[in-house]
Amino acid sequence: MHKWLEAVTGDDNQTLEPSYCWGAVFALAGLGLQIYCSVTGKAFDLQGYGIGAGALLAGLGLGKKLGSGQ
Repeated sequence: MHKWLEAVTGDDNQTLEPSYCWGAVFALAGLGLQIYCSVTGKAFDLQGYGIGAGALLAGLGLGKKLGSGQ
C-alpha cells in the first residue's frame, strides 16, 4: 500500500498532490472504460480519451495558476 501512496503524494509522502490524484483518477477511468468497451464489444478510443483528459488537466492547472495571481 505504501508504494501506491507514493504515486499520489508529494515529496513528504503524506500530503496528497491534487494533480497526481486527478491523473490517477483519469487513468483508472480510461482503463475501466477500455475494459468495459472490450467486454461489451463497443469501440473506445483510448488515445482520444487521453488527449481530452490531458487537455482538461492542463486547463485546470492553467486556471488555477491564472486565478491565484502568481
